[in-house]
Amino acid sequence: MSQSVRAVERALDILLCFSREEPTRSLTQIAESVQMSKTTVHRLLTTLELKRFISRDKATGLYRLGFRLIEMASLVLQDIELQRWAIPYLQRLSSQYGETVDMSILEGSHVMYLEVIESPQRVKIAAAVGQRLPAYYTASGKAILAFLPEERVRPILGKNLAEGNSLIKRTVPEMLANLKEISERGYAIAEEEYEQDINAVAAPLFDADHHPIASIAIVGPSFRLSRDRLPELGESLLEMTHTISREVGAVALATIVSKSRPVR
Repeated sequence: MSQSVRAVERALDILLCFSREEPTRSLTQIAESVQMSKTTVHRLLTTLELKRFISRDKATGLYRLGFRLIEMASLVLQDIELQRWAIPYLQRLSSQYGETVDMSILEGSHVMYLEVIESPQRVKIAAAVGQRLPAYYTASGKAILAFLPEERVRPILGKNLAEGNSLIKRTVPEMLANLKEISERGYAIAEEEYEQDINAVAAPLFDADHHPIASIAIVGPSFRLSRDRLPELGESLLEMTHTISREVGAVALATIVSKSRPVR
């Protein structure tokens, strides 16, 4: 690896060490996170600050992501057609049931939320756009995993198990059996699996080859999304995903969703 490429990789590591949980970090924290010397980190931070990818609070000395990233993100969002076609469908479901509705894709072993329509109710549950959660422990993720080949699903389940975030403990064979039930039913249900008192139901969107490319979910507190109510919501989601496939078209749908995937 050339020195210039290594410098780019290190700069990206610095940008990636910031998170929703830790939006500001000190020089020491950044150096420890990326496992570099403070001297090297300070030099890279200075360059990133000059280019406005990083900003530094002069009062506290803490660093945060800069506005140049927002500008670049807006350029990407301008080229995505996702909102134009997806929002009306999601809004229709949210209005009909009074709950949060979101759309996700599979990204590695996690689902990533592309669009979220929040519930109008005072007590509500909503993931943030761009948030990632372990795939199997969400209805959104299970709705996609259930229609993928087992050889692709097994490594994902292993990674999810290793994270140990589920409130419900299952073995890989039990997880695969659950996914088989979902594939036969057509929609996925998650009852307080990742977070207590939160239930969800989700159905997949397919491309022309019947490959799952995204999922749409209804999410809410368990006292409103009771076990008895979830099948009704699942059937409504199946109707909606069929409507989307019919009105948008499977080929066009695959193109739109693929444009929304993060570039690797």
